[in-house]
Amino acid sequence: MTTCVQKGNTMQSVTVKIGSKCHQTLQELAAKSGESIQIILEKAIENYQRQLFLEEANQAFAALRNDPEAWQAEMAERSAWDVTLGDGLE
Repeated sequence: MTTCVQKGNTMQSVTVKIGSKCHQTLQELAAKSGESIQIILEKAIENYQRQLFLEEANQAFAALRNDPEAWQAEMAERSAWDVTLGDGLE
């Protein structure tokens, strides 16, 4: 997963069109939080990206659970790894 938060002092700028209601909401959030609109947008994008990632992971897990053969193989692999918990190695 990539991130859109810029590190360092150089930042490329682009223009994104949004509706006036969204812009007003951004201005209100900026005033309330003390953060810039840019930071609020970056955080919103990061959160949305994280949400989509987790939704995809949940869908993949559900598909795994719904496939009895694949789920049995998963459980067997987990059991094999469980023995490593008691081997005394950190």
